[in-house]
Amino acid sequence: MALIALTGGIASGKSTIARRLAEHGAVIVDADQIVRDVQSAGSPVLASIAAEFGAAVIRADGSLDRPALGTLVFGDESRLAALNAIVHPAVRAESARRFAEAFADDPSAVVVYDVPLLVEARVEDPWDQIVVAHAPVDMRMRRLVEIRGLSESEASARIAAQVSDDRRLAVADVVIDTTGTLADTEAQVDRFWEGLRR
Repeated sequence: MALIALTGGIASGKSTIARRLAEHGAVIVDADQIVRDVQSAGSPVLASIAAEFGAAVIRADGSLDRPALGTLVFGDESRLAALNAIVHPAVRAESARRFAEAFADDPSAVVVYDVPLLVEARVEDPWDQIVVAHAPVDMRMRRLVEIRGLSESEASARIAAQVSDDRRLAVADVVIDTTGTLADTEAQVDRFWEGLRR
């Protein structure tokens, strides 16, 4: 059994790595999906968010209005800290539950936690290994603009809002360089998997 953290900046190729690991049989636990799940309509987390940020962040159907909330917290460290204080403990508890469930189903499982904010929120957790997807900022900018349709200023703001590549690389046990072809990236993932299975 192994518990792996997979992180990387926006547009660094993290999803490609997670998909390849899943093809090898890893159990992928997606932090972004957990965030959405714990903030679902009617959840205690959503009630706390509404109490902190006001009813304007809740849509008519009872779901979270992410853009409205984003506008309130983006670039405001104290509001973002207030949001994180509500969301992070719930995400931590739910991810721990999903890890335990995966290992109960298969004691020899490789569980991969796909977590963008590892350095910001979870770096001290007892990971067996930390894998960092890495591509230089200019390449990630290009991917955001060409593939995801963001403007250059939007792409730049998203990258700037995350921790630096240096801080991510400093915690890495394994770095997967995603600057080459898809086949290059997959070959690195395959080698990492073979090493794990040994």
